[in-house]
Amino acid sequence: MGGTTTAEPITAHSSRWPVPPQDGYTVDDLFTLPELPPHAELLDGSLVFLSPRRFFHSCMIDLLMYGLRGSAPRELKAVREMTVVLDRRNGPEPDISVVRADAITGPELTRFEAADVLLAVEVVSPGSEARDRDAKPQKYAAAGIPNFWLVDMTGTDQLPVVRVYEPDPLSKAYALTGIHHDRLKTGVPFPIDIDITLDALDRL
Repeated sequence: MGGTTTAEPITAHSSRWPVPPQDGYTVDDLFTLPELPPHAELLDGSLVFLSPRRFFHSCMIDLLMYGLRGSAPRELKAVREMTVVLDRRNGPEPDISVVRADAITGPELTRFEAADVLLAVEVVSPGSEARDRDAKPQKYAAAGIPNFWLVDMTGTDQLPVVRVYEPDPLSKAYALTGIHHDRLKTGVPFPIDIDITLDALDRL
């Protein structure tokens, strides 16, 4: 998901954010610091805030959410923009997560544990390409999340493309298993067949 701003220590002329601890923030800080902007993330102990998003970003999330919710078995749920705790210094917020339904404990829930996540989806946004393509997938794989999708636009017509990844059993890093341009059809984490053409986006 998008985001470009990392919190910096305050100075005598600034008072918006507290001074980060020497070893960086923790996930507990992410949920207790006052007045953080919506959808703040924690990566390697640093707070990351959202930058403006493209219309494509919102539409692709809606399209994929509709398809995932329509085909997910009852024991799984697709949710959008919820923090996933990978470790004490990393709490990213995937654009979409598929989680175990029994991990949803009530309307006050604010986070999921990595062990409850079967799929993390990132829609590339301006200013967050490096995190969406590199940093966050590496962290998701290391935390044991078994499936990852990277969603972007491609070509001169800026057509949607979804790249599907699964962990390599030897390296434990994600390996590309498919590139989908018109239809996203895969069997994991459950059978999925979603129209991802521009026409499908226009029908939303």
